Amino acid sequence: MRVLLQRVASAKVDVEGQTVSQIGVGLLALVGIAEGDGQEDAEWLCKKIVQSRIFEDENGVMNCSLAEIGGDVLAVSQFTLYASTKKGNRPSYTAAARPEFARPFFDAFVNRLAETLGKPVPTGVFGAMMQVSLVNDGPVTLWLDSRARE
Repeated sequence: MRVLLQRVASAKVDVEGQTVSQIGVGLLALVGIAEGDGQEDAEWLCKKIVQSRIFEDENGVMNCSLAEIGGDVLAVSQFTLYASTKKGNRPSYTAAARPEFARPFFDAFVNRLAETLGKPVPTGVFGAMMQVSLVNDGPVTLWLDSRARE
């Protein structure tokens, strides 16, 4: 699994001109799922997302986690995180999981993330053409890959 994590002052997802999800202060998590991803990958990422100390404390130092500040997460499925650009100019997405695996896995991941955070996690609409808007705070952007574990 891969997650592009962005600290935000706010974020929202629109589908066909309608806002389907939005958050205030917290994290926008763009989530890519690959064939072979499993429970261990999801568990590791949930902990990283909730516990990463990337929010400022009273001294302006990034020393607080999402859980500590009471922030929200907006999770958006993003198969293009598995794009390969090795050959030619058109990316290949063959490393991304097929929808029949990715959709239930994404739903299970979001449920586990909500349990870890202790509150609901809004999402985009799986497979839909979405417009994602955000106010990136910092900016602070992290790349998390459950297979690299860096």
